[in-house]
Amino acid sequence: METKYRKILNEIQSDFPISSRPYRDLGDKLHMTEEEVLDAVKRLKEKGVIRRIGGNFQTSRLDFVSTLCAARVPEEKIDRFVETVNAYPGVTHNYLRAHSYNIWFTFIAEEMGIIEDALETIGRKTGVTEILNLPAEEMFKIKVDFAV
Repeated sequence: METKYRKILNEIQSDFPISSRPYRDLGDKLHMTEEEVLDAVKRLKEKGVIRRIGGNFQTSRLDFVSTLCAARVPEEKIDRFVETVNAYPGVTHNYLRAHSYNIWFTFIAEEMGIIEDALETIGRKTGVTEILNLPAEEMFKIKVDFAV
């Protein structure tokens, strides 16, 4: 991987600038132009190296709740189930796993009742009734950066 890609990846994992021109600010810091940074990020997204760029929020500080959900989804229902789950704006991650509970996703909302209602609706719409709601009993946040 090119050095400029490595520099950008190392920088944006935890220190993405919050400004009106973040790619220009990154370029200034990394001795590149704004266009070089934008082009590099675009290429990294196209290659699947970068999945998304976005903020991470402490849901509890915003008076929101979050939970981890796991579902047993028959193979023939996976596409419909994932499409239905992903339609909810509070779903932040959704993964296929090699496990009897094969779909895992996180859900954030203003209150747990909203999530419970959504899970019931998802079950009704998809015919998948075995969906676990696994809210954290204790939160551990670990900053993880990967040196590239």
